[in-house]
Amino acid sequence: MTATHTIRIEPLGAEIQCREDQTVLDACLREGIWLPHACTHGTCGTCKAQILDGEADLGDASPYALLESERDDGCALLCVARPCGDLVVEGEVDVEEGVDIHPVRDRAGTVESVEDVAPDVRRLIIRLDEPLAFNPGQYILLEGPDGEQRPYSIASTPAEPARVELHVKRSEHGVCTDGWIFKYLSAGDRVTLSGPYGQFSFRPLRDEPILLLGSGTGLAPLKSIVRHIAETGAEHQVTLYHGVATRNDLYDREWFEALETEHDWFTFRPALSRDDWQGRSGRVPALLAEDYPRASGHVAYICGSPAMVADTMKALMRARLFPRNIYREDFFDSADRAAGTHVVRSPLIRR
Repeated sequence: MTATHTIRIEPLGAEIQCREDQTVLDACLREGIWLPHACTHGTCGTCKAQILDGEADLGDASPYALLESERDDGCALLCVARPCGDLVVEGEVDVEEGVDIHPVRDRAGTVESVEDVAPDVRRLIIRLDEPLAFNPGQYILLEGPDGEQRPYSIASTPAEPARVELHVKRSEHGVCTDGWIFKYLSAGDRVTLSGPYGQFSFRPLRDEPILLLGSGTGLAPLKSIVRHIAETGAEHQVTLYHGVATRNDLYDREWFEALETEHDWFTFRPALSRDDWQGRSGRVPALLAEDYPRASGHVAYICGSPAMVADTMKALMRARLFPRNIYREDFFDSADRAAGTHVVRSPLIRR
């Protein structure tokens, strides 16, 4: 039987139980203790925390996200750290007014449909056996055929808690994508997942005009936000940029263009970086700089590859929109992890 240990989270003083085969972050999130996190696989460093007492297995923490000197000082990445005994952890509990906290739950479901929407991108619809509460913009961990979990942002909305839409990009030689989702996963198959995860989510109490800035399948959480605003009738001006390489990579265009026609609060700006077409060409950061030489007075949500997110952050800050008004979600893949890609985190940048 797997041993269970007590984890005390300071400065809350809250005590939870955590199995030796469970990460500290997972145990906290399942008890509704919302610690900072993003990638959930030891790459970005968002969940870095100090272990004040006790010993933990640091797991597969990237040496770039958790330096040797930090390990010596008792730091750990809670998304991959597992307890070897009772622990006392100094956690940065992050609760923002107006943002609901949903404890992580395990769910099983049936694949409703698998659809090719662009080269190397599939839309996956899963009908869950039980509803899953989440905030627009959050993600789930989908269990692959190898038993490992991969993160995918939710493109559907909380209004349909038992139906989850995912946008999956194929990774060459990827066990979960090449070897499963793009090979033989089909309607009727059973799957398991857990969630919700992530601090990247819609902030309903903020009334500033919204900039949604995504690339590739970074569109998924932004689509969830747009659909949620449309469904709830929230009063927000929203501009969505979707950056892709070619016209063939641009998916869900018709849906967003129809929404733009129906609602004067929504503007859709697709951006192609490698194709000439009737629309605008260029990367999202460059087009953003053209459109918004001054972006102060807005709130921005960015989602895409680490390079795209970093470049868009720079464009926004040059336009006088500062970190307290920017929320970001970096999509890390196995190539990023192997290359040691990581995020330099400012305490002012929201996730």
